[in-house]
Amino acid sequence: MKKILITIVILFSLSVFSQNNSEKLPVFENCKVKPEDDTCFFETIQDNFKQNFNKEYTAEKSTIIALFAVDTLGKFDLLYIDAASEDIKNETKRIFSILPKVEPATYNGKPVYAKYTLKVNFPFSDDKRNAKVASNAYQTEKITAKTEIEEFDKIVYNKFENPQLKSGMNIPFNHQKYAEFDAYMNQVGANSHTAEKPYSYKDVSRYYDFEKNYNAKARKVTSWWGRKFWNENLVEVQGDGYWFLFNPILDMRAGKDFDSELKNTFVNTRGVNIQAGLGKNITFTTSIYESQGRFADYYNAYAVSLKPSGGNPGTIPGVGIAKQFKVDGFDFPMAEANIKFTASQFFDVQLGYGRNFIGDGYRSIIQGDATSPYPFIKFSTTFWKIKYTNTYMFLRDITPENTAENTYASKYMANHYLSWNVTKRWNLGLFESVVWSNTNGRGFDTNFINPIIFYRAVEFASSPKSGNALLGLTSKYKFNSQISAYGQFLIDEFSVGDVSKGNKSWKNKFGYQIGAKYFNAFNIENLTLQAEYNIVRPYVYSHSATLTNYTHNNQSMGHAWGANFKELIGIARYNKNRYFAQAKLIYGKKGFDYTDGTNNFNYGGNLFIPYDSDTNPRPYDEGAFAGQGNTTTILIGDFTAGYIINPNSNLKIFANVIHRSFDPTKTSATFEKSNTTWVSFGISTDLFNWYFDY
Repeated sequence: MKKILITIVILFSLSVFSQNNSEKLPVFENCKVKPEDDTCFFETIQDNFKQNFNKEYTAEKSTIIALFAVDTLGKFDLLYIDAASEDIKNETKRIFSILPKVEPATYNGKPVYAKYTLKVNFPFSDDKRNAKVASNAYQTEKITAKTEIEEFDKIVYNKFENPQLKSGMNIPFNHQKYAEFDAYMNQVGANSHTAEKPYSYKDVSRYYDFEKNYNAKARKVTSWWGRKFWNENLVEVQGDGYWFLFNPILDMRAGKDFDSELKNTFVNTRGVNIQAGLGKNITFTTSIYESQGRFADYYNAYAVSLKPSGGNPGTIPGVGIAKQFKVDGFDFPMAEANIKFTASQFFDVQLGYGRNFIGDGYRSIIQGDATSPYPFIKFSTTFWKIKYTNTYMFLRDITPENTAENTYASKYMANHYLSWNVTKRWNLGLFESVVWSNTNGRGFDTNFINPIIFYRAVEFASSPKSGNALLGLTSKYKFNSQISAYGQFLIDEFSVGDVSKGNKSWKNKFGYQIGAKYFNAFNIENLTLQAEYNIVRPYVYSHSATLTNYTHNNQSMGHAWGANFKELIGIARYNKNRYFAQAKLIYGKKGFDYTDGTNNFNYGGNLFIPYDSDTNPRPYDEGAFAGQGNTTTILIGDFTAGYIINPNSNLKIFANVIHRSFDPTKTSATFEKSNTTWVSFGISTDLFNWYFDY
């Protein structure tokens, strides 16, 4: 039990500076003649024990383990003792009280408070203690039950200095979190690439001082529990070349859908988040969630509409397949992970299980993050004014049509994105993506491994019907450091001939986005205003085969609404210290298929119906427009306000109000007009984006 307690004390309390060129041990007066000998400090303490310790206690074999500190004035402070008796403990305290004053430990030449461990064995040996024994050079001796070596006790820990904030680790993509440094990333003259998300701390720290901002938000607390709750990670360890963080994950929210017969809504999430770094080049993080929940009626119905083959009741958007919980709830576990290797200042590679996002807007019509996590490999190359990213994803189709022997079908997606800062104000991006399936044993097509190849040409050579290729263009222009405009244009099987005819052919499968951001609006610090317009024409993202549509787990890999819609968004965000607020208004028109049993046409909004289906044919080949079919007006107002409890873990308390109006042109028993007012309160560790605006 003693050894367990000692280990806990060392792991959670010890912050000893390891020995490198910038860190120096305290120095006794007699050690100044040999300043490069880093063993003299411990040898001198051992000599004081040998010369002054009461000989009455040193005859019998025993061990003392002491945890002590040296303050910035060179005074010793005994923190913990483990010994065989109280008499030995008291004698140890006496020895420490008579130790001469030392010059304090230094870090980068500045005096620091440092902690150390000391192990003293009785009876004393006549051999001079050498603290500089190499780990592979222990003397060979007879091993007995009581034999111990000092390797474990010599593990030292540095003062924790938030190394994650300077590392290549990804910052979890959350709109509210990213709003804190969005203005800094978008200054005129910055050579940043803001469309490709998530960012890394290393990318952002060139423009935004995380440490300074965290210190400004820090609450003045002294207790261990107070520091951990308000300011610090629950567990934080830093050693020689490595660091480790551990935080719990909570998402506990309760609410009420006032237009529902349900008593209440809730989310109950428990989980853990682990982050670590090895050396300067390797970082990894993992998050595990276990959740149950019940939502507003419209959201529950949407989750059920995404249900997979095989009996599970639904798919939670952005999370994944859900099991039934009690009578009317969902059970939805989730996991995310990322390992990143930064090979050089120009190149890094990631092995992840999560989401990616391309764009400067609230939505992305090219690649969004409203889908559930998926495995991927990402290569990023950054040099000059260029950032080039290649991502290879492994997706699933969970529709009944493509499920065989209770096994979901696999498909693959590869995309590359070139971001180029043409001037200090103008950024231009080129995007290409292709989705293919394991048709005829094709598997993962090695043709797409080449990072600079043109996917469309490769796909056509493989088979024009076996894959779904998309092209995209992004752009951003900074009018000044406060105002910037952005946009996207997506082409999916674009027909130039039909465009020139002006007949609104169904083949003109394209979408576009235009938007603008106003940082520190009206010179109010930390107020950001955003306006965005999205339009995606019918049949975009769908394909001639359901397996190769632009989806994963029944969710769109592009815009969360899929296709056949137009949408206008207005957002206002504000934060001050730990307080934050967000107001969002969405107005859109989306065209759905009719569900009255008489009109079975495919109007282009359902991504899971092939665009050349015989059972659900297109109603017409010309005259297609965004919102065709059962045109439905969607109005969503969303307001959130809260307080960040811990900036390190992004734990916050909040209140949220959503009002949603859903007004179809034609209603049916399964497709009704509805109005929803949904109020929620909760505490949440925000590490990804929850989207409730469907």
